[in-house]
Amino acid sequence: MSAGSNGVATSTTFSAVQPENLDQSDRSVPRNLRQSGPTPVEMLISTRVRKSPFWHLSHAAGCWRATVYNRMYHPRGYVRPQDGGAMAEYEALVNHVTLWDVAVERQIRIKGPDAEAFVNRLITRDATLIRPMTGKYVILCNEDGGIINDPVLLRLSDDEFWFSISDSDLELWLRGVNVGLGMNVMIGEIDVAPLQIQGPKSEALMVEMFGEEISELPYYGMLEAKIADCNVVVSQTGFSGEKGYEIYLREATRDADALWNAVIMAGERHSLVVTAPAHHRRIAAGILSWGQDIDQHVSPFQCNLSYQVPREKSVDYVGRRALEAQRMELDAGRNPFRLIMAGLTFDGQPVVDYAPDFWLILPEDGGTPIGYITSAWFSPELDCNIALGWVPGDKATPGARLSIALPDEYAEAPGMPASGKVVDLPFRPSINPSARERGKAGPTDNAT
Repeated sequence: MSAGSNGVATSTTFSAVQPENLDQSDRSVPRNLRQSGPTPVEMLISTRVRKSPFWHLSHAAGCWRATVYNRMYHPRGYVRPQDGGAMAEYEALVNHVTLWDVAVERQIRIKGPDAEAFVNRLITRDATLIRPMTGKYVILCNEDGGIINDPVLLRLSDDEFWFSISDSDLELWLRGVNVGLGMNVMIGEIDVAPLQIQGPKSEALMVEMFGEEISELPYYGMLEAKIADCNVVVSQTGFSGEKGYEIYLREATRDADALWNAVIMAGERHSLVVTAPAHHRRIAAGILSWGQDIDQHVSPFQCNLSYQVPREKSVDYVGRRALEAQRMELDAGRNPFRLIMAGLTFDGQPVVDYAPDFWLILPEDGGTPIGYITSAWFSPELDCNIALGWVPGDKATPGARLSIALPDEYAEAPGMPASGKVVDLPFRPSINPSARERGKAGPTDNAT
């Protein structure tokens, strides 16, 4: 391990001990900043973790590495490093069209006479304003106002909603909440698995598969369709910042092969590439990832999701009291949060793969850590490294200078922190002007 003059470890071989000089008293467990670095072990493929109905197809398409998301194996790499790695997948996304296996977005259905009323007690936004066959990006909070999930909410009909969930077990939470409410709804995961079609050529591909009606589909619009005898729900949504769609396959256990093969066949004429979800592009768009950038310890007011919290809503919801108390503090000019989510650019060698841990943020001249990076990647368009990270409120102003303690593989010299600064988000605008609806970390406080 090597260290800079401030004593902060910056080598790829980090200490496994929590850094004691960064205050994390506002968190319980998990504490971030494990600083354990890469863990070079083989991942065990066992029956304890589920496989997506597309898993075998992803493997056949070249998937060589995976992570675990929602207790399901999640493809995270197709192009090998020697062939360009994740940055080659980025080029396919921003120039052509890509196919992602995102069955890990488990679909939790709420159905029954009280479906709308129940959903309205769960999400911060007003569920009554979501029309059938449309969706919204929403957040659900715990009683302390911490974000426990930030799914896309799809409304299929007056009495049926699907939560397309991020990486936390929302079904158990929903069942627990309804023990107290006792509403007349059925709650449970359904046999629906989505694929994402993302990139500038996605509309042309989708029109070929589903017809011209796709061109009229608004952002967060939905339609029922059929392809290769498979029943699907199509939405114009995605996790990339590029133009994109999701295809939600009904009877996914039975029909996964048929849908996948139909998309692959149609995609040949559009230079379709099977890739992992584009975390490099979503960072550029300022889109947050639950479990990486935000979690149950984070308030929407800390991460520029205040637009998700209406100033007026006709019914109570979980976390409302805590969130309203936080807003009162902010309205009075008092910041109740020690750290704020911000966008940063920084020097050093290009970050062209997933960071294996959180990297410490230091004052401009070094010294005691004051925050940490949660997501980082190299931006070809900006020709620099970009990141989302937590910084003190007085350092969250665009233009504020900071430094980043990088592993030696990315540092300009061993043990030397990289120069960085806070910048406005997003780093690169999303293709769809409504893309903040999928979690963009942008400044706003006019929720409806």
